[in-house]
Amino acid sequence: MAEQHILQKILKNDNLTAEELASVVSQFAQVTFNKNEYILQAGEVAHYYYFVESGFVRSYAVDTDGNDITTGFFTKAQILIDWPSFFLKNPTKEHYQALTDCVVWRLGFDEFQRLFHSIEAFREGGRSRLVGSYFALKRRSTAMITDSAKERYLQLVKESPELIHNVSLKHIATYLGITDTSLSRIRKEIAKE
Repeated sequence: MAEQHILQKILKNDNLTAEELASVVSQFAQVTFNKNEYILQAGEVAHYYYFVESGFVRSYAVDTDGNDITTGFFTKAQILIDWPSFFLKNPTKEHYQALTDCVVWRLGFDEFQRLFHSIEAFREGGRSRLVGSYFALKRRSTAMITDSAKERYLQLVKESPELIHNVSLKHIATYLGITDTSLSRIRKEIAKE
């Protein structure tokens, strides 16, 4: 039996018929990015909606002091999108960079719109992903205020253990809002427990 296409696995919960699923999958194009290559840079407009098949991608913004601060990580079977830039056609303020060699599946804005308006299950699946992204963003912004750095690190390990072994600790530290030194101390504390 042939291996199921990654998009079929990702979209399986969208209640698409077999015909709709085939139609949706056929609109995506496979693209590869090399380690350190940019998928999208600050100042550009996002023209594509991506799903990650393999590899790790980081989004980051540059603060007023010139430091790059990680805003997100994306890996296998996750959606990779700058929502406001894609839908509102505003230039993004973030960079999206491959941390490893990556394989992604991309869908252009016009194809997305056509599928969104013609296939109800695709539309509802897209809305669910948007709402899920909003909830994750809300949880993260609240955690940055209410949780200790150690709690934020442990939550990241729980939710995305693969990041710890595949992403630089410097990037993880900026994502958690702490220094590399603080992250090293937290990791040593946890190792002793």
